[in-house]
Amino acid sequence: MKQRIAIDMDDVMADTHSKFIQLYLAGEMPRYTLEELKEKSFHELFDEDEYRALSQRVYEPGFFSDIPVMEGAQDVIADLMTKYDVFIASAAQEFPNSLREKWDWLQTHFPAISWRNYIFMGDKSVLNTDYLIDDLPRNLRTFQGEGLLFDALHNREDTQFRRMKSWQDIADMLL
Repeated sequence: MKQRIAIDMDDVMADTHSKFIQLYLAGEMPRYTLEELKEKSFHELFDEDEYRALSQRVYEPGFFSDIPVMEGAQDVIADLMTKYDVFIASAAQEFPNSLREKWDWLQTHFPAISWRNYIFMGDKSVLNTDYLIDDLPRNLRTFQGEGLLFDALHNREDTQFRRMKSWQDIADMLL
């Protein structure tokens, strides 16, 4: 029996941070440059109102439809599928449009992953896999298997979990 891996979508498979940067820079008079937005998290740069305004964009229809694929994700996940049972575990109920848009996004960018392996949920503590690759330490804290923290600006202070800086790091560890 193959070991099982659950993989988060936002900021792991999908480069959601880049989508937010694109929306911010297209907005009215952005205060920060692309370089600054790639060095510091939104929490570090924005005041409460700016952060809230940008965060609300996830409620807009189409937000999840055109998020870029994280570099290396497609090739490494294809390789993982030869050795592991791969499941996509994403919190998709929080934002009304995301359930359908994330399903469509997976069908477009990862057609080899069966819809049977999509797990759209709120609480990842119920997952029963050997590994969980996620960018949010809070999801890894309640996970029973081995949590792998996918590197992101918003989690760079966390030292509790093994950090994966890229999809190549994941390939090096699991393949």
